Amino acid sequence: MDFIKNIFNKIKENKLLKVQIIVILFCLILGTLLHFTYEWSGENLFVGSFSAVNESVWEHLKLAFYPMLIAAIIEYFFVKNIANNYVEAKTIGIFTAISFIVVAFFTYSGIIGTSIIAIDILLFIISIILGEYVAYKLMERNDESTVATTSLSIIILAFLLLCFVIFTYLPPEVNLFRDVTTGVYGIGNIL
Repeated sequence: MDFIKNIFNKIKENKLLKVQIIVILFCLILGTLLHFTYEWSGENLFVGSFSAVNESVWEHLKLAFYPMLIAAIIEYFFVKNIANNYVEAKTIGIFTAISFIVVAFFTYSGIIGTSIIAIDILLFIISIILGEYVAYKLMERNDESTVATTSLSIIILAFLLLCFVIFTYLPPEVNLFRDVTTGVYGIGNIL
């Protein structure tokens, strides 16, 4: 009981930790919604650039990437004076989350020979928590940011954003981009 009480006291006293918990909840909710927004939009091509357009692993990475990116932009205004390595920490956190999904999915589905929706959902939840935890621990260290590290982090995020948009419409024909239910790559025949 003291362990739980200590956790709640730490949350109460630590603004950065409080914000991170809110960010995790926000990302989980928005990521879940992004699984359906393409279909809800009547398969709108613009909505497809930030929503899952099929059941490929790549498209499901959007469910972690976009909410974490949006949350990072919003969160910046609340914690910019607390964490001076914010951009770098968030970039590493986002990269950790999407990397975890790819490695964990292909590992477990490769071992058992199929994917299981409950495990996929659990991987999504773990990825968000893991990514935000890594970002939190890095921000907690309060390492000094430099123009070079901040610039590199922004370039990495912009590159990932560009990849998510381009590969929605023009995906390489490799398993990462293949819809496991239909065999289609990307958004389908748009040209």
